[in-house]
Amino acid sequence: MQQKYASVLAILAIISTVISQYLIYFYAPLEQYLGYAQKIFYYHLPVAWWSFVSFFFSALFGILYIFKKKQKYDSISYASAEVGFFLATLTLVTGSIWGRHSWGVWWTWDPKLTTALVLWFIFAAYLVVRSMPMPKEQKGNISAVIAIIGFLDVPLVFFATRLWRSIHPAVFTNEGGGLEPEMVHTIIFCVFSFIFIWLWLWTYRIKQLEQEKQLEQLRTELLYEETENNE
Repeated sequence: MQQKYASVLAILAIISTVISQYLIYFYAPLEQYLGYAQKIFYYHLPVAWWSFVSFFFSALFGILYIFKKKQKYDSISYASAEVGFFLATLTLVTGSIWGRHSWGVWWTWDPKLTTALVLWFIFAAYLVVRSMPMPKEQKGNISAVIAIIGFLDVPLVFFATRLWRSIHPAVFTNEGGGLEPEMVHTIIFCVFSFIFIWLWLWTYRIKQLEQEKQLEQLRTELLYEETENNE
């Protein structure tokens, strides 16, 4: 059943990606000043938004793990953080490429960029903690706290262009962000169709982590039986 679900997600991800490419390169008009370099925006925004969703689930299931102490919650929180970190990295990379063509520099300490980098470092620390040798419950608790702290930075990243003076474009504003209607249609489709790719990555990683824990438990039981037999 799970294999069938994963296959359906993969097919939907492929179909939505193909449609997205058509909209990006044939439906959305070419930007007057940036040309084709502007089209990286259609990849940048979806990975940014879904990294926020990933960090939300990481914090949410981190809270559930703190109170319930169920390993499944810890696995979901961990998988969400990994997927979020991967997407956040793509966000910074694609944003830097866009900034190089738009602003003439690869990086500037704009409020939105700075808060996004802080978020990236917080979850980089999360992954470092996950790689450290320590008791499972202690590691889960520390990781959950870091995930919660990290998610508190997400609203700052999202609203940075409204809270502070920023050169980063605000996409969905009352003025439309300076985008043509076709551009708006394309970016909306790209953002919401990315859910299929995100769900596939998320569920696949959760399944991997659960299998790793099952193997570890089986290894521990076999080691315990071997020790008893030797005695």
